[in-house]
Amino acid sequence: MTQLTFVRHGETDYNREQRFQGQIDVPLNATGQAQARRLADALAGERFDLIVSSDLERARQTAWPLEQRQATRALAQAAWREQGFGVLEGLSVAEIKARHPQLWAQWLRHDADDRLPDGESVREFHARVLGAVRSLVRAHEGRRLLVVTHGGVLDMLWRTVHDLPLHGPRACAIPNTGINRLRWRAGTLDIVRWADDAHLADLPAQPPTVPPGGP
Repeated sequence: MTQLTFVRHGETDYNREQRFQGQIDVPLNATGQAQARRLADALAGERFDLIVSSDLERARQTAWPLEQRQATRALAQAAWREQGFGVLEGLSVAEIKARHPQLWAQWLRHDADDRLPDGESVREFHARVLGAVRSLVRAHEGRRLLVVTHGGVLDMLWRTVHDLPLHGPRACAIPNTGINRLRWRAGTLDIVRWADDAHLADLPAQPPTVPPGGP
């Protein structure tokens, strides 16, 4: 059995402003940095054989306090990036509605095979995420692994475990720096605990994400 702990990156200004981040390299804001430190404190009593992160800045900054506590370097990999949203990246919901009303309507259809211009469809994204999981487990079977990644990646894992369709809006909580514990056993991915954010109890409440459960 391989133990997998997945964490969404800390908060960014784009999260707070409800902007589509996708694969834009947005750093953590002050709240996100505080969340990352709390995350490292929460996991201080555990040892991981490997820490992996998305190569985007917000994930790498979230991993940094963990690296200090674990006395190791995180392996940054592009495979763990957020879904690519193409021309919508960097835009707020209001801006998308004003500039790209047809693309906003397309987004709201939640069709797994729709691809935004210069972006990535949900089906393509799902295949990338599962490929990254399988590659990681093959290389480190039976070990304790920590992955710092993005909300969309976690959504793909949730849907896979619960055998949910890829179309439709997100249906699970994915808080910034929430701790999600899964296990890989005999080719099957299971959830042990999801969206544990007790370490953030006295920090300011997090803003809503881009409707409907976007990045």
